[in-house]
Amino acid sequence: MYHPDLIRHPDSCPALVLNADYTPLSYYPLSLWPWQTAVKAVFLERVDIVAQYAREVHSPSRSFQLPSVIALRQYVKPSENPAFTRFNLFLRDRFECQYCGDERELTFDHVVPRAQGGRTTWENVATACAPCNLRKGGRTPAEAHMHLYRRPYRPTSWQLQENGRSFPPNYLHDSWRDYLYWDIELEA
Repeated sequence: MYHPDLIRHPDSCPALVLNADYTPLSYYPLSLWPWQTAVKAVFLERVDIVAQYAREVHSPSRSFQLPSVIALRQYVKPSENPAFTRFNLFLRDRFECQYCGDERELTFDHVVPRAQGGRTTWENVATACAPCNLRKGGRTPAEAHMHLYRRPYRPTSWQLQENGRSFPPNYLHDSWRDYLYWDIELEA
């Protein structure tokens, strides 16, 4: 019997990782483990296999279907306050310049410039495209006659996960679809 998973290279068979409550650990980036990490976690009895690929791997003594969806046995409580990183900042601002809405050449901008005492915090940094950042320079938005679409704020992990649902990955294995909920309609 032919199945497309049978010809897949194991490296293209990541496992979707669910928390113990069967929700993804993360939507964006999608919580995926390489097949080796997933198989190791199965043997260490840290996860349960929820779904499998048709693809098998073999050892000298046994064969093993690669897991496509796994669930942690112990619940991992998400951090209330996400780390302040460039990626999380862009995700908070939905990968758009907060001055013009462009999605290209993204960088970050200190609303109150550091030269004027502004700090690098959630509440003072916004996503900006390179042209807007250059145009604003070392001035405040008011001084530069520029308007912010949204004032910077400290997001919760839940807010970042909600934003992440707006950006589904390019590839979703059929076995993952029952565990993922996106704001846009998935392919049938």
